[in-house]
Amino acid sequence: MKVVILAGGFGTRISEESHLKPKPMIEIGDQPILWHIMKIYSSYGYNDFVVCLGYKAYMIKEFFSDYFLHTSDVAFDLPKNEMTILNNYSEPWKVTLIDTGLNTMTGGRVKRIQPYIGNEPFMLTYGDGVSDVNIKELVEFHQQNGKMATLTAIRPEGRFGVLDMDGNKIQAFREKSRDDGGWINGGFMVLQPEIFDYIADDSTVFEKYPLETAAATDQLMSYKHEGFWQCMDTQRDKQKLEELWFENKAPWKVW
Repeated sequence: MKVVILAGGFGTRISEESHLKPKPMIEIGDQPILWHIMKIYSSYGYNDFVVCLGYKAYMIKEFFSDYFLHTSDVAFDLPKNEMTILNNYSEPWKVTLIDTGLNTMTGGRVKRIQPYIGNEPFMLTYGDGVSDVNIKELVEFHQQNGKMATLTAIRPEGRFGVLDMDGNKIQAFREKSRDDGGWINGGFMVLQPEIFDYIADDSTVFEKYPLETAAATDQLMSYKHEGFWQCMDTQRDKQKLEELWFENKAPWKVW
């Protein structure tokens, strides 16, 4: 089963870095968040990726083109113009990079990669979120239910504190917990190829007509994930993820 990653957006909410690079190339530690996402899937044996590019697509292409430079020790013989890879470890990945347009919506990006998926189920996620979701159990859940689409539902922690109130009287301040909010789409989806029929063109937002229609026709399931999930929307999110990574407490590091 192939894994499709949406990596073409502008990332305007983390513009401190996204004006220099596409959001999926912003690092957690010394590797882009895109790499972290791919490692999650790879740890469950899914190594065939289709990445939907858009904004600054060339930077993602260059990253994989020069992957050995990013991950290996190398020696250069400048007079001979030769480069030697000293340790040739690489990921067992097949990576297909498709330019899906600069201003294409999420659904349009998915539609554009249809020729690379064929008539097979596939997985889809966003290029800015990591989780300790069990991919094996997610796929089994999707297969057991026999629906067209399954998304991972999560309850994110709030960014602001909560006031416990009795009428107009404030009784306490406390941190907002996940129990205070509803479930949202956390990505990490499993889809049947019929989903392509619900995407009209580049202007289609995947989260609107395709998923809303699937829900209305009883073809959309939620795999509820109570564990760790974090997107990287802001610089604050990036700092939180980096702290977890450098402290060796990253829950998404399942490899």
